[in-house]
Amino acid sequence: MSGHIFGRHTKVQPPMVVAGDEVWLTDKNGKRYLDACGGAAVSALGHSNQKVLEAAKGQLDAIAFAHTGFFTSEPAEQLADKLVFLAPEGIERVYLVSGGSEAVEAAIKLARQYFIEIGQPERSQIISRWQSYHGNTLGALATGGNKWRRAQYEPLLADAMHHIEPCHFWRGGEPDESEFDYGQRMANQLEEKILELGAENVAAFFAETVVGATMGAVAAVPGYFKRIREICDKYGVLLILDEVMCGAGRTGTFFASEQEDISPDMVCLAKGLGAGIQPIGAMLCSGKIYEAIETGSGFFQNGHTYMGHPVAAATALAVVKEIEERNLLTNVVSMGDYLLDRLNASFGQNPFVGDIRGRGLFAGIEFVVDKETKQAFEPGLKLNTIIKRKAMDEGLMCYPFGGTVDGKNGDHVLLAPPYIVTRDDVEMIVRRLEVATNKALAEVGCA
Repeated sequence: MSGHIFGRHTKVQPPMVVAGDEVWLTDKNGKRYLDACGGAAVSALGHSNQKVLEAAKGQLDAIAFAHTGFFTSEPAEQLADKLVFLAPEGIERVYLVSGGSEAVEAAIKLARQYFIEIGQPERSQIISRWQSYHGNTLGALATGGNKWRRAQYEPLLADAMHHIEPCHFWRGGEPDESEFDYGQRMANQLEEKILELGAENVAAFFAETVVGATMGAVAAVPGYFKRIREICDKYGVLLILDEVMCGAGRTGTFFASEQEDISPDMVCLAKGLGAGIQPIGAMLCSGKIYEAIETGSGFFQNGHTYMGHPVAAATALAVVKEIEERNLLTNVVSMGDYLLDRLNASFGQNPFVGDIRGRGLFAGIEFVVDKETKQAFEPGLKLNTIIKRKAMDEGLMCYPFGGTVDGKNGDHVLLAPPYIVTRDDVEMIVRRLEVATNKALAEVGCA
Protein backbone atom coordinates (compact mmCIF):
# COMPACT_ATOMS: atom_id res chain seq x y z
CA MET A 1 0.00 0.00 0.00
CA SER A 2 1.40 3.41 -0.97
CA GLY A 3 0.39 6.74 0.49
CA HIS A 4 1.48 9.72 2.52
CA ILE A 5 0.20 8.85 5.98
CA PHE A 6 2.85 9.13 8.71
CA GLY A 7 1.65 6.22 10.80
CA ARG A 8 2.65 4.92 14.20
CA HIS A 9 5.36 2.66 12.78
CA THR A 10 7.04 3.10 9.40
CA LYS A 11 7.85 -0.62 9.13
CA VAL A 12 4.35 -1.88 9.93
CA GLN A 13 1.41 -1.47 7.57
CA PRO A 14 -1.87 -2.15 9.39
CA PRO A 15 -4.97 -3.49 7.61
CA MET A 16 -7.40 -0.99 6.10
CA VAL A 17 -10.56 -0.88 8.22
CA VAL A 18 -13.81 -0.33 6.34
CA ALA A 19 -16.67 -1.23 8.68
CA GLY A 20 -17.69 -1.87 12.27
CA ASP A 21 -20.58 -3.71 13.87
CA GLU A 22 -21.06 -4.10 17.65
CA VAL A 23 -17.78 -5.63 18.94
CA TRP A 24 -16.42 -6.35 15.44
CA LEU A 25 -14.28 -4.47 12.94
CA THR A 26 -13.89 -5.49 9.28
CA ASP A 27 -10.97 -4.80 6.97
CA LYS A 28 -11.13 -4.18 3.22
CA ASN A 29 -10.51 -7.86 2.49
CA GLY A 30 -13.56 -8.84 4.53
CA LYS A 31 -11.65 -10.23 7.51
CA ARG A 32 -13.41 -9.60 10.82
CA TYR A 33 -11.63 -8.78 14.08
CA LEU A 34 -13.15 -9.17 17.52
CA ASP A 35 -12.27 -5.98 19.42
CA ALA A 36 -11.15 -7.18 22.84
CA CYS A 37 -9.34 -3.98 23.76
CA GLY A 38 -11.63 -1.20 22.57
CA GLY A 39 -8.73 0.03 20.44
CA ALA A 40 -7.05 1.39 23.55
CA ALA A 41 -9.95 1.12 26.01
CA VAL A 42 -11.78 3.67 23.85
CA SER A 43 -14.70 1.95 22.08
CA ALA A 44 -16.88 1.52 25.15
CA LEU A 45 -20.09 1.00 23.16
CA GLY A 46 -18.68 -0.97 20.27
CA HIS A 47 -18.64 0.26 16.69
CA SER A 48 -22.24 0.77 15.63
CA ASN A 49 -24.22 2.50 18.37
CA GLN A 50 -26.95 4.30 16.44
CA LYS A 51 -28.17 6.56 19.25
CA VAL A 52 -24.74 8.09 19.72
CA LEU A 53 -24.14 8.38 15.99
CA GLU A 54 -27.50 10.13 15.59
CA ALA A 55 -26.64 12.53 18.43
CA ALA A 56 -23.43 13.48 16.63
CA LYS A 57 -25.25 13.93 13.32
CA GLY A 58 -28.01 15.94 14.94
CA GLN A 59 -25.51 18.35 16.47
CA LEU A 60 -23.80 18.75 13.09
CA ASP A 61 -27.14 19.86 11.67
CA ALA A 62 -27.59 22.41 14.47
CA ILE A 63 -24.10 23.89 14.87
CA ALA A 64 -20.85 22.06 14.26
CA PHE A 65 -18.40 24.49 15.86
CA ALA A 66 -18.29 27.73 17.77
CA HIS A 67 -15.12 28.89 19.49
CA THR A 68 -15.38 29.00 23.28
CA GLY A 69 -13.74 32.42 23.28
CA PHE A 70 -17.10 33.65 21.97
CA PHE A 71 -19.80 31.10 22.81
CA THR A 72 -20.79 28.22 25.01
CA SER A 73 -23.11 25.50 23.70
CA GLU A 74 -26.04 23.55 25.04
CA PRO A 75 -24.41 20.10 24.73
CA ALA A 76 -21.26 21.29 26.50
CA GLU A 77 -23.29 22.73 29.37
CA GLN A 78 -25.44 19.60 29.62
CA LEU A 79 -22.42 17.28 29.55
CA ALA A 80 -20.74 19.25 32.33
CA ASP A 81 -23.90 19.06 34.43
CA LYS A 82 -24.13 15.30 33.89
CA LEU A 83 -20.48 14.68 34.75
CA VAL A 84 -20.66 16.74 37.93
CA PHE A 85 -23.81 14.86 38.93
CA LEU A 86 -21.91 11.57 38.58
CA ALA A 87 -18.62 12.83 40.03
CA PRO A 88 -17.17 12.25 43.50
CA GLU A 89 -18.14 14.70 46.24
CA GLY A 90 -16.54 18.11 45.87
CA ILE A 91 -16.04 18.00 42.10
CA GLU A 92 -18.02 20.92 40.69
CA ARG A 93 -16.52 22.09 37.40
CA VAL A 94 -15.68 20.52 34.04
CA TYR A 95 -13.09 21.71 31.52
CA LEU A 96 -13.72 20.02 28.14
CA VAL A 97 -10.80 19.30 25.82
CA SER A 98 -10.02 16.95 22.93
CA GLY A 99 -8.28 14.02 24.62
CA GLY A 100 -6.43 12.58 27.58
CA SER A 101 -3.11 14.35 27.14
CA GLU A 102 -4.86 17.73 26.93
CA ALA A 103 -6.85 16.90 30.07
CA VAL A 104 -3.68 16.06 31.98
CA GLU A 105 -1.90 19.18 30.70
CA ALA A 106 -4.86 21.23 31.89
CA ALA A 107 -4.66 19.62 35.33
CA ILE A 108 -0.92 20.31 35.60
CA LYS A 109 -1.42 23.96 34.65
CA LEU A 110 -4.45 24.43 36.88
CA ALA A 111 -2.58 22.98 39.86
CA ARG A 112 0.18 25.52 39.30
CA GLN A 113 -2.18 28.46 38.75
CA TYR A 114 -4.31 27.53 41.76
CA PHE A 115 -1.39 27.99 44.11
CA ILE A 116 -0.38 31.25 42.44
CA GLU A 117 -3.94 32.54 42.87
CA ILE A 118 -4.05 31.66 46.59
CA GLY A 119 -0.68 33.22 47.33
CA GLN A 120 1.55 30.12 47.41
CA PRO A 121 3.60 30.59 44.20
CA GLU A 122 6.47 28.49 45.55
CA ARG A 123 4.38 25.33 45.02
CA SER A 124 5.54 24.12 41.61
CA GLN A 125 6.68 20.53 42.09
CA ILE A 126 4.65 17.55 40.87
CA ILE A 127 4.93 13.98 42.15
CA SER A 128 3.66 10.89 40.35
CA ARG A 129 4.63 7.22 40.13
CA TRP A 130 7.03 5.16 38.06
CA GLN A 131 5.32 2.80 35.63
CA SER A 132 2.52 5.29 35.09
CA TYR A 133 1.36 6.83 31.84
CA HIS A 134 -0.32 10.23 31.72
CA GLY A 135 -0.09 11.19 28.05
CA ASN A 136 2.30 12.02 25.23
CA THR A 137 2.54 15.82 25.28
CA LEU A 138 5.72 16.96 27.00
CA GLY A 139 4.10 18.00 30.27
CA ALA A 140 2.06 14.82 30.52
CA LEU A 141 5.04 12.71 29.45
CA ALA A 142 7.22 14.29 32.14
CA THR A 143 4.54 13.63 34.73
CA GLY A 144 4.29 10.00 33.66
CA GLY A 145 6.71 7.33 34.77
CA ASN A 146 7.04 5.23 31.62
CA LYS A 147 10.82 5.19 31.21
CA TRP A 148 10.74 3.82 27.67
CA ARG A 149 8.42 6.59 26.43
CA ARG A 150 10.40 9.24 28.32
CA ALA A 151 13.92 8.18 27.30
CA GLN A 152 14.56 10.00 24.02
CA TYR A 153 12.74 13.13 25.18
CA GLU A 154 14.43 13.32 28.57
CA PRO A 155 16.36 16.53 27.79
CA LEU A 156 13.05 18.26 27.04
CA LEU A 157 11.17 17.12 30.14
CA ALA A 158 10.56 19.45 33.08
CA ASP A 159 12.67 18.79 36.16
CA ALA A 160 9.73 19.79 38.36
CA MET A 161 8.40 16.23 37.99
CA HIS A 162 9.30 13.57 40.57
CA HIS A 163 8.37 9.92 41.01
CA ILE A 164 7.76 7.32 43.69
CA GLU A 165 7.23 3.56 43.33
CA PRO A 166 3.91 2.19 42.02
CA CYS A 167 1.50 0.11 44.07
CA HIS A 168 1.77 -3.39 42.57
CA PHE A 169 1.53 -5.98 45.32
CA TRP A 170 2.16 -9.02 43.10
CA ARG A 171 5.48 -7.53 42.04
CA GLY A 172 6.53 -5.56 45.09
CA GLY A 173 5.05 -7.16 48.21
CA GLU A 174 7.43 -8.75 50.72
CA PRO A 175 6.93 -12.48 51.49
CA ASP A 176 5.41 -11.92 54.95
CA GLU A 177 3.73 -8.60 54.16
CA SER A 178 -0.04 -8.19 53.97
CA GLU A 179 -1.62 -6.33 51.07
CA PHE A 180 -2.70 -3.56 53.43
CA ASP A 181 0.76 -3.12 54.97
CA TYR A 182 2.34 -3.09 51.54
CA GLY A 183 -0.09 -0.41 50.39
CA GLN A 184 0.67 1.74 53.42
CA ARG A 185 4.39 1.37 52.82
CA MET A 186 4.03 2.44 49.20
CA ALA A 187 1.72 5.32 50.07
CA ASN A 188 4.12 6.56 52.74
CA GLN A 189 6.72 7.05 50.01
CA LEU A 190 4.62 10.05 48.99
CA GLU A 191 5.07 11.63 52.41
CA GLU A 192 8.80 10.96 52.26
CA LYS A 193 9.06 12.59 48.84
CA ILE A 194 7.00 15.59 49.92
CA LEU A 195 9.28 16.14 52.91
CA GLU A 196 12.37 15.66 50.73
CA LEU A 197 11.19 18.35 48.31
CA GLY A 198 9.79 20.56 51.06
CA ALA A 199 6.05 20.49 51.60
CA GLU A 200 5.82 24.19 50.80
CA ASN A 201 7.12 23.44 47.29
CA VAL A 202 4.81 20.58 46.27
CA ALA A 203 1.69 21.29 44.24
CA ALA A 204 0.16 17.94 43.34
CA PHE A 205 0.32 14.17 43.26
CA PHE A 206 -0.82 12.41 40.07
CA ALA A 207 -1.90 8.77 39.89
CA GLU A 208 -3.86 6.47 37.61
CA THR A 209 -6.61 5.04 39.79
CA VAL A 210 -6.09 1.72 37.99
CA VAL A 211 -2.86 1.62 36.00
CA GLY A 212 -3.53 0.86 32.35
CA ALA A 213 -1.18 0.53 29.39
CA THR A 214 2.14 0.63 31.23
CA MET A 215 1.48 -2.14 33.78
CA GLY A 216 -1.68 -3.82 32.51
CA ALA A 217 -4.79 -3.25 34.66
CA VAL A 218 -3.09 -2.97 38.06
CA ALA A 219 -5.39 -1.73 40.82
CA ALA A 220 -4.02 -0.49 44.13
CA VAL A 221 -4.48 -2.62 47.23
CA PRO A 222 -7.21 -1.68 49.74
CA GLY A 223 -6.30 1.32 51.87
CA TYR A 224 -3.62 2.70 49.58
CA PHE A 225 -5.58 5.62 48.15
CA LYS A 226 -7.15 6.45 51.50
CA ARG A 227 -3.64 6.89 52.91
CA ILE A 228 -2.62 8.91 49.82
CA ARG A 229 -5.62 11.21 50.41
CA GLU A 230 -4.61 11.65 54.07
CA ILE A 231 -1.06 12.59 53.12
CA CYS A 232 -2.20 15.08 50.48
CA ASP A 233 -4.57 16.69 52.98
CA LYS A 234 -1.87 16.85 55.65
CA TYR A 235 0.51 18.82 53.45
CA GLY A 236 -1.96 20.81 51.33
CA VAL A 237 -1.08 18.88 48.16
CA LEU A 238 -3.68 18.42 45.42
CA LEU A 239 -4.64 14.84 44.54
CA ILE A 240 -5.16 14.45 40.81
CA LEU A 241 -6.45 11.12 39.48
CA ASP A 242 -5.90 10.11 35.89
CA GLU A 243 -8.91 8.08 34.77
CA VAL A 244 -8.40 8.64 31.07
CA MET A 245 -8.25 4.89 30.48
CA CYS A 246 -9.89 3.42 33.58
CA GLY A 247 -12.75 5.92 33.97
CA ALA A 248 -16.12 6.45 32.27
CA GLY A 249 -17.33 3.09 33.55
CA ARG A 250 -14.45 0.88 32.49
CA THR A 251 -13.91 -0.63 35.95
CA GLY A 252 -17.59 -0.99 36.86
CA THR A 253 -18.31 2.43 38.36
CA PHE A 254 -18.38 5.60 36.29
CA PHE A 255 -15.40 7.00 38.20
CA ALA A 256 -12.86 4.38 39.25
CA SER A 257 -12.19 6.35 42.45
CA GLU A 258 -15.68 5.44 43.70
CA GLN A 259 -14.30 2.00 44.52
CA GLU A 260 -11.51 3.57 46.57
CA ASP A 261 -14.02 5.64 48.57
CA ILE A 262 -12.10 8.88 48.11
CA SER A 263 -12.64 12.20 46.35
CA PRO A 264 -9.81 13.71 44.31
CA ASP A 265 -9.22 17.42 43.82
CA MET A 266 -9.11 16.88 40.07
CA VAL A 267 -9.82 13.95 37.80
CA CYS A 268 -9.11 13.47 34.10
CA LEU A 269 -11.36 11.55 31.69
CA ALA A 270 -11.18 10.77 27.96
CA LYS A 271 -11.17 7.57 25.84
CA GLY A 272 -14.45 5.87 26.81
CA LEU A 273 -16.12 9.23 27.41
CA GLY A 274 -16.54 9.69 23.67
CA ALA A 275 -16.47 5.94 22.93
CA GLY A 276 -14.23 6.65 19.93
CA ILE A 277 -17.04 8.36 18.03
CA GLN A 278 -15.63 11.83 18.66
CA PRO A 279 -12.33 12.96 20.23
CA ILE A 280 -13.03 14.38 23.68
CA GLY A 281 -11.46 14.64 27.12
CA ALA A 282 -12.37 16.34 30.35
CA MET A 283 -10.56 17.73 33.36
CA LEU A 284 -12.87 18.00 36.37
CA CYS A 285 -11.92 20.03 39.42
CA SER A 286 -13.23 20.81 42.87
CA GLY A 287 -15.30 23.86 43.69
CA LYS A 288 -12.45 25.09 45.89
CA ILE A 289 -10.04 25.20 42.96
CA TYR A 290 -12.54 26.87 40.65
CA GLU A 291 -13.39 29.50 43.27
CA ALA A 292 -9.69 30.38 43.64
CA ILE A 293 -9.59 31.29 39.94
CA GLU A 294 -13.02 32.94 39.97
CA THR A 295 -12.24 35.20 42.93
CA GLY A 296 -8.70 35.84 41.72
CA SER A 297 -7.65 36.64 38.16
CA GLY A 298 -10.80 35.05 36.73
CA PHE A 299 -8.83 33.64 33.82
CA PHE A 300 -7.41 30.12 33.55
CA GLN A 301 -4.34 30.66 31.41
CA ASN A 302 -4.80 27.66 29.16
CA GLY A 303 -6.89 26.87 26.12
CA HIS A 304 -7.28 24.83 22.93
CA THR A 305 -9.10 25.62 19.71
CA TYR A 306 -11.44 22.64 19.92
CA MET A 307 -12.18 22.67 23.65
CA GLY A 308 -15.88 22.30 24.42
CA HIS A 309 -16.56 21.26 20.82
CA PRO A 310 -20.35 21.02 20.43
CA VAL A 311 -20.34 17.80 18.37
CA ALA A 312 -17.89 16.09 20.71
CA ALA A 313 -19.90 17.20 23.75
CA ALA A 314 -23.19 16.02 22.23
CA THR A 315 -21.57 12.68 21.45
CA ALA A 316 -20.17 12.24 24.95
CA LEU A 317 -23.51 13.18 26.51
CA ALA A 318 -25.18 10.50 24.40
CA VAL A 319 -22.52 7.98 25.44
CA VAL A 320 -23.13 8.66 29.12
CA LYS A 321 -26.90 8.38 28.61
CA GLU A 322 -26.46 5.03 26.84
CA ILE A 323 -24.35 3.72 29.72
CA GLU A 324 -27.02 4.82 32.20
CA GLU A 325 -30.20 3.93 30.31
CA ARG A 326 -28.97 0.48 29.26
CA ASN A 327 -27.53 -0.19 32.71
CA LEU A 328 -24.26 -1.13 31.06
CA LEU A 329 -22.18 -0.86 34.24
CA THR A 330 -23.97 -3.94 35.52
CA ASN A 331 -22.76 -5.74 32.41
CA VAL A 332 -19.25 -4.36 32.92
CA VAL A 333 -19.17 -5.92 36.39
CA SER A 334 -20.73 -9.27 35.48
CA MET A 335 -18.83 -9.75 32.23
CA GLY A 336 -15.66 -8.50 33.91
CA ASP A 337 -16.00 -11.21 36.55
CA TYR A 338 -16.69 -13.77 33.85
CA LEU A 339 -13.70 -12.63 31.81
CA LEU A 340 -11.37 -13.04 34.80
CA ASP A 341 -12.85 -16.46 35.55
CA ARG A 342 -12.29 -17.61 31.98
CA LEU A 343 -8.77 -16.16 31.85
CA ASN A 344 -7.85 -17.95 35.06
CA ALA A 345 -9.30 -21.20 33.75
CA SER A 346 -7.44 -20.99 30.44
CA PHE A 347 -4.18 -19.31 31.47
CA GLY A 348 -3.86 -19.97 35.20
CA GLN A 349 -1.86 -23.17 34.77
CA ASN A 350 0.30 -21.83 31.96
CA PRO A 351 3.89 -21.88 33.29
CA PHE A 352 4.64 -18.62 31.47
CA VAL A 353 1.73 -16.64 32.92
CA GLY A 354 2.66 -14.95 36.17
CA ASP A 355 -0.37 -12.87 37.08
CA ILE A 356 -3.96 -12.42 35.90
CA ARG A 357 -5.65 -9.30 37.25
CA GLY A 358 -8.26 -6.68 36.59
CA ARG A 359 -11.31 -4.75 37.65
CA GLY A 360 -14.48 -4.62 35.58
CA LEU A 361 -13.82 -4.94 31.86
CA PHE A 362 -10.19 -3.99 32.38
CA ALA A 363 -8.00 -7.09 32.62
CA GLY A 364 -4.32 -7.84 32.32
CA ILE A 365 -2.14 -10.92 31.88
CA GLU A 366 1.56 -10.67 32.76
CA PHE A 367 4.00 -13.12 31.20
CA VAL A 368 7.13 -14.46 32.92
CA VAL A 369 9.89 -16.97 32.26
CA ASP A 370 9.48 -18.41 35.76
CA LYS A 371 6.44 -18.12 38.03
CA GLU A 372 8.42 -18.54 41.24
CA THR A 373 11.06 -15.89 40.56
CA LYS A 374 8.73 -13.73 38.42
CA GLN A 375 11.60 -13.30 35.97
CA ALA A 376 10.55 -11.44 32.84
CA PHE A 377 11.29 -12.48 29.29
CA GLU A 378 14.27 -10.88 27.57
CA PRO A 379 13.04 -7.62 26.02
CA GLY A 380 14.82 -8.46 22.77
CA LEU A 381 12.41 -11.35 22.19
CA LYS A 382 9.56 -8.83 21.83
CA LEU A 383 7.03 -11.33 23.13
CA ASN A 384 4.28 -8.71 23.42
CA THR A 385 4.73 -7.69 19.77
CA ILE A 386 4.52 -11.30 18.63
CA ILE A 387 1.35 -11.87 20.66
CA LYS A 388 -0.29 -8.88 19.01
CA ARG A 389 0.64 -10.15 15.55
CA LYS A 390 -0.56 -13.67 16.27
CA ALA A 391 -3.79 -12.33 17.77
CA MET A 392 -4.50 -10.25 14.67
CA ASP A 393 -3.88 -13.38 12.58
CA GLU A 394 -6.60 -15.04 14.66
CA GLY A 395 -8.99 -12.12 14.16
CA LEU A 396 -8.53 -10.72 17.67
CA MET A 397 -7.59 -7.22 18.76
CA CYS A 398 -5.82 -7.12 22.13
CA TYR A 399 -3.43 -4.57 23.64
CA PRO A 400 -0.02 -6.10 24.42
CA PHE A 401 2.77 -3.91 25.76
CA GLY A 402 6.34 -4.24 27.01
CA GLY A 403 8.32 -2.77 29.89
CA THR A 404 5.74 -3.95 32.42
CA VAL A 405 8.26 -4.27 35.25
CA ASP A 406 10.57 -1.29 34.90
CA GLY A 407 10.01 0.31 31.51
CA LYS A 408 12.33 -2.16 29.78
CA ASN A 409 11.60 -5.65 31.07
CA GLY A 410 8.24 -7.38 31.18
CA ASP A 411 5.40 -8.29 28.83
CA HIS A 412 1.66 -8.09 29.37
CA VAL A 413 -1.61 -8.10 27.46
CA LEU A 414 -4.36 -5.64 28.34
CA LEU A 415 -7.98 -6.49 27.59
CA ALA A 416 -10.68 -3.81 27.56
CA PRO A 417 -13.63 -4.96 25.43
CA PRO A 418 -16.72 -2.81 24.86
CA TYR A 419 -19.29 -2.64 27.66
CA ILE A 420 -21.80 -4.48 25.46
CA VAL A 421 -19.71 -7.66 25.37
CA THR A 422 -21.57 -10.96 25.90
CA ARG A 423 -20.62 -14.31 27.43
CA ASP A 424 -20.18 -15.75 23.93
CA ASP A 425 -17.89 -12.84 23.05
CA VAL A 426 -15.84 -13.45 26.19
CA GLU A 427 -15.50 -17.14 25.34
CA MET A 428 -14.26 -16.26 21.87
CA ILE A 429 -11.84 -13.64 23.21
CA VAL A 430 -10.25 -16.14 25.58
CA ARG A 431 -10.08 -18.95 23.01
CA ARG A 432 -8.46 -16.77 20.36
CA LEU A 433 -6.06 -15.20 22.84
CA GLU A 434 -5.02 -18.65 24.06
CA VAL A 435 -4.25 -19.79 20.52
CA ALA A 436 -2.32 -16.58 19.77
CA THR A 437 -0.38 -16.75 23.04
CA ASN A 438 0.62 -20.38 22.54
CA LYS A 439 1.83 -19.62 19.02
CA ALA A 440 3.79 -16.61 20.27
CA LEU A 441 5.38 -18.58 23.12
CA ALA A 442 6.36 -21.30 20.67
CA GLU A 443 7.99 -18.69 18.43
CA VAL A 444 10.25 -17.54 21.30
CA GLY A 445 11.14 -21.13 22.19
CA CYS A 446 8.61 -21.80 24.95
CA ALA A 447 6.43 -24.43 23.31
